[in-house]
Amino acid sequence: MNKFLAHILVVDDDDGIRDLVKQYLTENYFLVTTAKNAIDAKEKISIIKFDLIVLDIMMPGQSGLEFTLENKDKINTQIILLTAKGEASERIEGLEIGADDYLPKPFEPQELVLRIKNILNKTKSKNTKRIIKFDNIKIDLNRLLIIKNEEEFKINNTEKTILEKMINAPGQTFSRELIGKLIDLDKERSIDVIITRLRKKIEIDPKNPKYLQTIRGSGYVLWIE
Repeated sequence: MNKFLAHILVVDDDDGIRDLVKQYLTENYFLVTTAKNAIDAKEKISIIKFDLIVLDIMMPGQSGLEFTLENKDKINTQIILLTAKGEASERIEGLEIGADDYLPKPFEPQELVLRIKNILNKTKSKNTKRIIKFDNIKIDLNRLLIIKNEEEFKINNTEKTILEKMINAPGQTFSRELIGKLIDLDKERSIDVIITRLRKKIEIDPKNPKYLQTIRGSGYVLWIE
């Protein structure tokens, strides 16, 4: 879903808070689904993979703490708890059972947005692939190396930037314009030279690339999966 920053589930039994949070997050380019209680939330997480859950602790039926304890490991989704002001014990318990952050009520919507972005950025950074192996090839971005059939090829920071983006978006076409923005270069011919150089390090037969291919009229794509 390229149009949205992330898909957020907001769980709160207070209609006013639910609507306010949904409106503010939507205005900040998040896709938002809401649930009025834990039962409603569980139905939605059973069919949708959310990027993050904003979860009220004090709800009728199953509380936010109970929901977190039951579902955190199953869904592997980041959770921000909304807590009653001054309830330090609940905040501590929430963090102990797996919540990623908390925000006391009443809160500023802007602070919630900042906390969401902070968690998502940390998650994205943690999940970024740095070392991949395919066929007889290993790309090690940490060591700035490509190892092909046991032969080592050094890569520079420009090549690393391009590879890092492509590795973490396999099958996505990168236009010359996009690559130029990534490496702060606007000359198409220079970009083609960099791709050719990378092919010599990655491909068994650089003139007939199997992995780093050209999509005619669109750009380049890395096929590694």
